[in-house]
Amino acid sequence: MSVKLHTLSNGFRIVTERQDTLESAAIGVWIMAGARHERVEQNGIAHFLEHMAFKGTEKRSSLEIAQALENVGGYLNAYTSREATAYYARVLKEDVSLALDVLGDIVLNPVFDPKEIETERGVILSEIGQAQDTPDDVIFDWLQEVSYPEQALGRTILGPAERVKSFSREDLSGFVKEQYSPDRMVLSAAGNIDHDQLIKEAEALFGHLKPSGERIVEPAQFKGGEYRKVKDLEQAHFALSFEGPGYRDEDIYIAQTATTALGGGMSSRLFQEIREKHGLCYTIYAQSVAYGDAGTTTIYAGTSGDDIAALSELTFDEIARSADLMQKAEVDRARAQIKAGMLMGLESPSSRAERNARMIGIWGRVPDLSETVGKIDAVSLENVQNFLSHLQQAKVSLALYGPVKEAPELAALQARLSA
Repeated sequence: MSVKLHTLSNGFRIVTERQDTLESAAIGVWIMAGARHERVEQNGIAHFLEHMAFKGTEKRSSLEIAQALENVGGYLNAYTSREATAYYARVLKEDVSLALDVLGDIVLNPVFDPKEIETERGVILSEIGQAQDTPDDVIFDWLQEVSYPEQALGRTILGPAERVKSFSREDLSGFVKEQYSPDRMVLSAAGNIDHDQLIKEAEALFGHLKPSGERIVEPAQFKGGEYRKVKDLEQAHFALSFEGPGYRDEDIYIAQTATTALGGGMSSRLFQEIREKHGLCYTIYAQSVAYGDAGTTTIYAGTSGDDIAALSELTFDEIARSADLMQKAEVDRARAQIKAGMLMGLESPSSRAERNARMIGIWGRVPDLSETVGKIDAVSLENVQNFLSHLQQAKVSLALYGPVKEAPELAALQARLSA
């Protein structure tokens, strides 16, 4: 297997990873334009565009788009994140050209039919309503907002309902014109593919596009704070974020290792202390969330209203203890978990295509897996202890939802870190 990268004259990048033993391939177009790149009045439009890509082009109806790849046993999908929008497919090796043609069609030639806009508007409003009715989803939107207040990075991906209700055909086409530039696009494919053939076909589809050049992206500023919504629910939801490194920061590997040791599995400190020892919750975990220039160490737990105070206090106590009590065996186990998760995940061509696209978007290159593994292996116990000590002084955000009236205030919880 080898990764190859080619850049067209307009900045459009093509990255492939050939896997000869497969009978299939994954292919997609990643556009480095997501919710973070929206102005406040555009919030939710990147996600709206993702939906509209499937609703008809200049040469295919929405049904023909759906049938194009399903007729040959493949599938087509998309997603929107805060920093990218992706349109991707999985097909047999003989249908890669068809998949690329369909992807190029939906990205470049959407018609934005007014009737389809209204139909999809209703679908998205239902999606927003569903998210708001799902406590362990909406709490992360609130946590993001309080972490990055009055910033694009802090706004929701779906957008507020009132914005979605107002988007017009001109708004959609305007965002495409602003953001869907070839120098912000990556065509990524993995599996049984022909790199040179893909370049020729990509040139024909995307070579005519004009680059937009550099754009100004608002730098992320983690502010921290508290959001609390008391409601009569069955469970109290607790979400916590500390300011952390972004993808381009070498400390990201330390953050991932420390976070995994803290709350990345059943053997982790938080799981053992909060669930196994005290029985205060069914679910508790920690994860490292990263963007290009910012990141967080995030902890989530669900408990009862009677236990929310004890869970909150014990979580902060365990974070404080972990800096001094973390053992080398825990760091070794965390590194093994991260490496195994990454390498096992990359047994899928879809995962490889996505990883390669993300790496190109972040660094402009795809680091060899051995390089990444080496950086994980280089994380020491001292690195992890220093990182966990840093959490005690880092900015922090807290979101609480449900029967959380008895939960301590954030300032009182923070004081436990230095007690």
